[in-house]
Amino acid sequence: MPTTHAPAKEPGGRSAVRTLRRLWPYVRPVRTRLFTAGVVAIVASCTGLVFPLVLKWMVDGPVADRDTGGVWLGALLLLGLGVAEALLFGFRRWLVARPLAGVEAAMRAHLFRHLQRVPVAFHDRWASGQLLSRGTTDLMLLRMFLAFPLTFLVVNGATILVGMAILLAQEWTLGLVLLAPVVPMVVFLAYFEGRYAAVSRRAQDQVGDLTTVVEESVLGIRIIKGFGRHRSQALAFRELSRTLRGTELAKARLLAAIYAVIMTLPELAIGAALVLGSVQVADGDLSTGTLVAFLSTALALRWPVESIGFLLAMSQEAATATERYFEVLDAEPEAESATAPAPAPAPEHGTESVRSTDPAPGAEAAPGAEAAPGAEPLRGPVREQAPVPVDGIRFHAVQFRYPDAPDHSPAVLEHIDLHIRTGETMALVGATGSGKTTLTALVPRLHEVTGGRITLDGEDIAAMPRERVRSLVSMAFEEPTLFSASVGENVLMGSGGTAGVDALDRALAVAQAEFVHALPQGADTQVGEQGLSLSGGQRQRLALARAVVGTPRFLVLDDPLSALDVHTEALVEAALRRVLKDTTALVVAHRPSTVLLADRVALLSGGRVAAVGTHQELLRDNAEYAWLMSGGTEG
Repeated sequence: MPTTHAPAKEPGGRSAVRTLRRLWPYVRPVRTRLFTAGVVAIVASCTGLVFPLVLKWMVDGPVADRDTGGVWLGALLLLGLGVAEALLFGFRRWLVARPLAGVEAAMRAHLFRHLQRVPVAFHDRWASGQLLSRGTTDLMLLRMFLAFPLTFLVVNGATILVGMAILLAQEWTLGLVLLAPVVPMVVFLAYFEGRYAAVSRRAQDQVGDLTTVVEESVLGIRIIKGFGRHRSQALAFRELSRTLRGTELAKARLLAAIYAVIMTLPELAIGAALVLGSVQVADGDLSTGTLVAFLSTALALRWPVESIGFLLAMSQEAATATERYFEVLDAEPEAESATAPAPAPAPEHGTESVRSTDPAPGAEAAPGAEAAPGAEPLRGPVREQAPVPVDGIRFHAVQFRYPDAPDHSPAVLEHIDLHIRTGETMALVGATGSGKTTLTALVPRLHEVTGGRITLDGEDIAAMPRERVRSLVSMAFEEPTLFSASVGENVLMGSGGTAGVDALDRALAVAQAEFVHALPQGADTQVGEQGLSLSGGQRQRLALARAVVGTPRFLVLDDPLSALDVHTEALVEAALRRVLKDTTALVVAHRPSTVLLADRVALLSGGRVAAVGTHQELLRDNAEYAWLMSGGTEG
């Protein structure tokens, strides 16, 4: 059974008010409309308290005097008050509907942007269903809270205060009777608040677990059907549903207890006030109209008092949703650079040592030299130009340990020293678990090194903006991922949107993906979720086309041909050789045919580089390499 991958916290000791205050930056842009809506709602609610005063006037006046005209006047006045109250509440709803939908959209967009910026290690720890529930169910709860409980906690509180003032002004002794349940109700609500918050958090986490099961079952439907595991998945889903049902019933029991107390104590107080008021009317100490107005006011306050229970419950759920939302936003995003270089001092006016990204007239640019993407040329006279070093990819004593690994566990990679020269293709070979995929993920900074450094043409990638690193390095993974878009859009994603149709056709040709032209709409054919409408080999060829479409300076390929048949692999390798001549490449290889694409081979063993040389040299001098190439195991 799947469990919550989120760092769930029991809300004990946390302040709901302090948690909900974190929503203020999102609410601030619409605060004027929300404040106006609150004022309108208070006016509308207090309008209802005028009804008892009109009734008092009617009973003690026109009714007692048998004045029919006065009764009709009072009825019209009550009708007008009712219409005004309805219009005011409708106006309040109109005021908040559009801005709160905007708040929810802004929060969802912020969450999505943040999920793109957090490290890969974050996604390794979190279940996708937990993230999905935070972007859907939790944000829906927050919108409902801002639209209703937040407003009406204030509105009903103000209504109760105004109503109690009216009651005390009419007959203070009866008003004190109605105030008697206040203290026990406050104590009871404080006791149940913490318990309800804990159950609410547990329920929302379980919704995330259930979402994860549904998502995995849909994405893995071929595996489930292929292995006949639909019954076990149904049992897992049923067990989680039963657990969630039990938690929701626990919430219902707590709400029932809250309702029972909140409704019973005020009703008892109203009954006592009715008996005491009737005695006073019988003794002539109180007019009938005053008693009618008093009881009408008390009954008008029933809704504001009884609503406190579920308004507080919804507020607790909103506080839990806010907590869960910010658990994701509080995750540190990827830093642009681990050691951002200090800005160079601005040159003084008239200096003659100004550099320019433009070469001097007649000078040839150094091989591989190019301006940083997005960099603007410096203005000024051209006196000297710093050539871009041509150094390829270097690993300098690189060490890596996963962030959530135990402190004393061995590092995945230990003291990696490796140099892939400019224009060279190096194959990375090793047994399963030797760290090949991890090493390739360090080059585009999908993970950060925990020791040592990696340089691209002499420049430390930790000091480079991630956007620039990933514009220089292109990658194809062993497990290809395609998006619910057209074939062309999936491939051109590798160019950053700069490549055109010609580049797309060239990339498809390199990857031997001409099958695209036979699809119903060609490159405009939608591939569907995860690209599962295509075969594994087709998906892998499109992923390879995506990697080469932007003619990257550095290319990292993680066993990109594993799903291809022998004949297609030979054709792809022949086309890929032409691409590799113009780039610096690191290729994870399992087959001898893929190794032959490389100029040199690095053998990775136990997280260390055990040997470096040509394919023939390692076959002759290294027993482990010879064993791997003979098919002793696959990595």
